[in-house]
Amino acid sequence: MFSTQLVEWIGYLASILIVISLMMTNILRLRIINTIGCVTFVVYGLLVGAYPVALSNFAIILINMYNLYKLKNQG
Repeated sequence: MFSTQLVEWIGYLASILIVISLMMTNILRLRIINTIGCVTFVVYGLLVGAYPVALSNFAIILINMYNLYKLKNQG
C-alpha cells in the first residue's frame, strides 16, 4: 500500500512538527501545530502497527482540542 520510505517520511514529518510546536511562544500556535503533528503521528503509528504511539498521540489531540476550546471561549 505505502512504501517503507513514505511511511518513514511521515514519521519524520510528525517529529519535525512536534519539535516546531515546542518552540512556539504563542500557546495558540503551539496547540495547533502540536495537534497537526499528533495527527501525523497517529497516521504513522497506525501504518507501522505501533498502536501505543497512535493511542498516546490521539490522547494528546483530545487534550489539545480541550485547551483550544478553552482558549477560544476565554475572551
